[in-house]
Amino acid sequence: MAQRTLSIIKPDAVRKGFAGAILAEIEKAGFQIVAIKKQSISKEQARGFYAVHEGKPFFGGLCDFMSSGPLVLMVLEKDNAIADLRKLMGATNPANADEGTIRKKFAGSMSENAIHGSDGEETAAFEIGYWFAGYELI
Repeated sequence: MAQRTLSIIKPDAVRKGFAGAILAEIEKAGFQIVAIKKQSISKEQARGFYAVHEGKPFFGGLCDFMSSGPLVLMVLEKDNAIADLRKLMGATNPANADEGTIRKKFAGSMSENAIHGSDGEETAAFEIGYWFAGYELI
């Protein structure tokens, strides 16, 4: 059964012109793009999205970074979408990411790591609903 996940091409990758190449990698891996939009977000929106990390040392920097420029928000669908996207993304630290993964190819550092993907079904449901209204999902 098809599963949905949220992915974000982060501001660092958009700034460097990698969004199209990352989208191509995602489609080549068999994901269907259910919804997509490019937008900038406020620090408040970033704080709400990453609220689960509030109080952690990296929280403020993460919210500053995610609100630093345009990003590409996507709802993706395929069988086993969450696990398959996480495998395609690679390790959070691009230095530890496997060859051929998005982060190995396009990320510059652990904090500017090019892409986000939901880590579980409950998280995906929250994240999709946070950025997309039901009518936006084809």
